[in-house]
Amino acid sequence: MRGNRGEPRAKRDLLSIMDLDGGDLREIFDRSFQLKKEWQARRATPILQGCTLAMIFEKSSLRTRSTFEIGIAQLGGNSIDLSNLNIGMGTRESVADIARNLDRWCDIVMVRTYGKERAETVARETAAPVINALTDEEHPCQALADYMTLMAVEDTRDLSGFPIAYVGDGNNVSHSLMCLAALMGMDFRIAAPHQYQPQPFYVDWARRTAAATGARITITTDPREAVSGARAVYTDIWASMGHEKEYAERAKVFPPYQLNSALLSHAERDAYVMHDLPARRGEEITDEVMDGPTSIILLQAEHRLHAQKGIMLWLAEKAGIRRYE
Repeated sequence: MRGNRGEPRAKRDLLSIMDLDGGDLREIFDRSFQLKKEWQARRATPILQGCTLAMIFEKSSLRTRSTFEIGIAQLGGNSIDLSNLNIGMGTRESVADIARNLDRWCDIVMVRTYGKERAETVARETAAPVINALTDEEHPCQALADYMTLMAVEDTRDLSGFPIAYVGDGNNVSHSLMCLAALMGMDFRIAAPHQYQPQPFYVDWARRTAAATGARITITTDPREAVSGARAVYTDIWASMGHEKEYAERAKVFPPYQLNSALLSHAERDAYVMHDLPARRGEEITDEVMDGPTSIILLQAEHRLHAQKGIMLWLAEKAGIRRYE
């Protein structure tokens, strides 16, 4: 059963960090922290009672699947898990036709897929809010959860000027982290090999945004330069989903970017260690760093739940979806 809808409002989705502005971020983080507070107090407010979340998965998932399913349940709603084996996006049925059907039944749609065009098609063909839960180009839910984690450990909502370094592949996670850092006025550095640097489109957007927010965006090939004086150091696997066939070649290029004790020593003392998971221990990150005293990696995973609940509530409010009284 679908939740009640109020007066029609402008369509809002979360397909990209670039969809957001400063006001949106404040609203999302406000809701996320409030929901986290209620979760910690073991209180559940069924504010999205009667709402259904459709979860489309073309890529495997542990954290995304678990936190969205648990999150909508804690908000009083329910979910339906739609793997590509069952719905065959673009093969058994067109992406547009699938989206049009889901729009008749579901209040929110979450998409974890390959190219961003699929998520954009779903958003275009539905009145329901659509969430990008990972595409080849971006991972906005991860970035929002990661910076919420930094806010929590730093005990502040203001991360302006905060120095964070990312070392490794200039992939979807790095794009979203960089763009969100630009919006929030942070000092973001990324070190990646020449052939694996972030896409120019995202770099250009981040630098234009940084000019207005006071953020700093540094792109380099030198991991020590990026990490020097950083308060947090972030890494990711060298061959993300969809790039597995490139693994052997990438494994020859990325070892200098391994997040280990030697590289971490160039960061600020007691710098936070971050990783979006899954990790290939002994490759992009060593055990001693991943399991070390300044690692906040599992806290990042926890905040996926809180941030995504905040995103769903924010989008539901924008769509005029109300819980049943």
